[in-house]
Amino acid sequence: MTSTFNFISSDSVPEPVAAPEPVAAPEPTPEPEPTPEPEPTPETSITSENSNKSNITEERNIIFIGTKPIMSYVSATLTQLSTRPSITIKARGKRITQAVDVSQMIVKRMDTVGYVISDVRISSDSLTSQDGKQRNVSNMEIDITKE
Repeated sequence: MTSTFNFISSDSVPEPVAAPEPVAAPEPTPEPEPTPEPEPTPETSITSENSNKSNITEERNIIFIGTKPIMSYVSATLTQLSTRPSITIKARGKRITQAVDVSQMIVKRMDTVGYVISDVRISSDSLTSQDGKQRNVSNMEIDITKE
């Protein structure tokens, strides 16, 4: 069996030519929507806005207990207590035990600072579960203040 090979010299091989890169079309800029001019409001609504702002700041005094480690809630509560006179720790269901642990760590371990539990509120909410049944979920709120 005889095979023949064709010898190709390097001079006869054409060099690859780089294809030009595709240029993306510029995205159209959306036209700004006209903003409506603010309507004048009576003074009574201004005072209600101020009371809404105070409610918002009061709600920032609440620490909700979730799935994080307990010490993260302890440090968050201590940070808030350093700038505010009172903090509320809130928990629902299985997390109530963690809320109690957080409050006790603050009160017992920070004994020299003078933090006390000023109020404890318990309640229950009736919620519809994923399977459609009505379930009662317990809630607990613990208020901690500085003496």
